[in-house]
Amino acid sequence: MLINELSKRTGITAHTIRFYEKSGLIKGKRLENVKSNNYFHYDEETVEKLNLIKGAKSIGFTISEIANLIDAWYNKKLSTEEKLSVCDEKLLSIENKIKELKQMQKLLNQLKKNIISSKC
Repeated sequence: MLINELSKRTGITAHTIRFYEKSGLIKGKRLENVKSNNYFHYDEETVEKLNLIKGAKSIGFTISEIANLIDAWYNKKLSTEEKLSVCDEKLLSIENKIKELKQMQKLLNQLKKNIISSKC
């Protein structure tokens, strides 16, 4: 399939798909029997990878982490335990971010109180 169909099937814009391709997350293929254009063609595995990317982004994975995730999932064939470990690491990272955000919130609330009481 061409990039427009891939975009329709995944809900990801063609521009973003090209970005993922330049980032090495997916690869299009040129058909050897087609010499009249320079179009890339994509297969069902690319659809799967784009859905994985979309899901990983929605839960906070970075492009770099997604690249490692795709490499692990598609090339190294991780065991169930290893896949769970990847998830656990991301959960720990999210928990740490939540703690940092709560601390920032606390500091901002204190700043507001100081402003109201004219200490700042």
